[in-house]
Amino acid sequence: MPDLSALTKPAPPAAPGASSPCVPPRRVQPGWLRITHWLNVLAVIVMATSGWRIYNASPLFDFRFANGITLGGWLGGALRWHFAAMWLLAANGAVYLLMNVGSGRFGRRFFPLTARGVLRDALAALHGRLSHDDPRHYNQVQRAAYLFAVLDLALLVASGLAIWKPVQLGWLCMLFGGFQGARWVHFLAMTALGAFVAVHVAMVALVPRTLRTMITGR
Repeated sequence: MPDLSALTKPAPPAAPGASSPCVPPRRVQPGWLRITHWLNVLAVIVMATSGWRIYNASPLFDFRFANGITLGGWLGGALRWHFAAMWLLAANGAVYLLMNVGSGRFGRRFFPLTARGVLRDALAALHGRLSHDDPRHYNQVQRAAYLFAVLDLALLVASGLAIWKPVQLGWLCMLFGGFQGARWVHFLAMTALGAFVAVHVAMVALVPRTLRTMITGR
């Protein structure tokens, strides 16, 4: 008779770190987060390129952006693109914040956050000792950077509204020191956002798995 003991013998335990082929990998980024993330990317690209065309009409410095990298074709067209992207950014940002706070994800992912923790993780990153094994966990440098981006985007929207409606929103315009002050704040906030995006893209290039999780969720 054939030996049937192998059929009844329990399977050996899986090796540490191995995943069962029958169990799908745990979701890292929920669907709503991925949708709002990519809508934010679209809105920021449109706002930046149309904003460069608007800047060229009345520059703050002795330089202008090349027309080939701007959007709108002319000042009126650039303004239309810019305001359309502004409303997308504001509405999408509100959904992002409400979902983050309502689901409890905001507290889990972005806190605790301390100056000492940011410095410690920054030094670890510079020495190549910062672990990226678990994409569900943000180190304190990431937490600080993402919180900065959220606050900077809010500042961009507020200063943009002050520039758009300096009379109707006079109180908001005055918070920025008047129309010209709002223009400076808007330009500097966009520059800061551009720096964040450059660093963010560089980090994604170093850890490509983070891009996959933002596309597939896993």
